[in-house]
Amino acid sequence: MNEIVNEYIESMIPDRTDLFQEMERFAEANNVPIMELAGIEALLQILRIQKPKRILEIGTAIGYSALRMAHALPEASIVTIERDPERFQAAKEYITRIGYSDRVIVLEGDALDLAACTNTMGPFDAIFIDAAKGQYTKFFEMYSEQLADAGCVYTDNVLFKGLVAEKEIENKRIRNLVAKIKRYNEWLMTHPDYLTSIMPVGDGLAVSIRRGEENENA
Repeated sequence: MNEIVNEYIESMIPDRTDLFQEMERFAEANNVPIMELAGIEALLQILRIQKPKRILEIGTAIGYSALRMAHALPEASIVTIERDPERFQAAKEYITRIGYSDRVIVLEGDALDLAACTNTMGPFDAIFIDAAKGQYTKFFEMYSEQLADAGCVYTDNVLFKGLVAEKEIENKRIRNLVAKIKRYNEWLMTHPDYLTSIMPVGDGLAVSIRRGEENENA
């Protein structure tokens, strides 16, 4: 039933631009992880409501989500981090082709090493985490310090194909990764400084906002 609903939702999504569809085909052909259609459409709609001016993305890949965000939010500037040299180069080429070089800055390197660099570019109204899943907690701890007071942190893949709800997983590598994601989700949902909701859309999207006076009773 969930797959049927997801297929229905995706069938209702309007066609993207030619370049975005080209990127989608490239990602599928080359096993590059990009957001699922339903997931990114949900993220973009939330961002349209939030209207962030500065966005930090952890995990560029080929630049698909960064460019989708830039396209949906003409007033926003985006800093995005990618450690894989080939994907970094592909992202730069796509950014140039679409003409967003003035609004989308891609940094090459490991996000665990670049917090000092991005700190000079913030604070950020939105932080999007979509990189090495085993490092989600570290990414959140490091980069949430660069979040603006009314900002939001978004995390993709928190349901990991539904495997977080499975009790038995035979593959050891997948089982260990799922365990890390589950620990992150539990840590995030009980964080004393943030209110988080997990949206069962795409591969699972967590939306975290800072607790404030207006949320003390939440």
